[in-house]
Amino acid sequence: MQTTTVKFRSLPYGRVKTYAVAALFVLGNIALPQLCHLLPLGGQRLLPIYFFTLAAAYGYGWRVGLLTALCSPVANALLFGMPALAALPPILVKSLVLAALAAGAAARFQRVSIALVAAVVAGYQLLGGLFEWGWTGSLAAAVQDFRLGLPGMLLQIAGGWLLIDRLSKR
Repeated sequence: MQTTTVKFRSLPYGRVKTYAVAALFVLGNIALPQLCHLLPLGGQRLLPIYFFTLAAAYGYGWRVGLLTALCSPVANALLFGMPALAALPPILVKSLVLAALAAGAAARFQRVSIALVAAVVAGYQLLGGLFEWGWTGSLAAAVQDFRLGLPGMLLQIAGGWLLIDRLSKR
């Protein structure tokens, strides 16, 4: 199993670099969903809105992760109407949980591996799904990402690991 030591960066809120890095990841989280939505059920299957949040939090710490997690879904909803405002709370919670788990894994283990990224992805989906079930009262809505989004989760694991690995070598 491939493991890379992470140059863990935790950028403070008082630096312009924090906001610049977060803005780049937010732009990624805006562009990738637009591309994925060109495919039938692309958003639901590929879960693109979470991809750069994973890399932001794992590579640059909880502050950049938090900014990316909050701004990406809100910007997409305001600019493109996706996600729909009714779906925004569960997506925001999943995004925030993803940022917390990714930043926590990077800080705790100081390395990145496919297994760690898989654990982060599974963790945010499980905790976010529980929130969604409570929020909507629908078990079907809560397990939709597991039912339809498996390709997206696999993309997050493989692509996320690759991107984090590359970022950690800079």
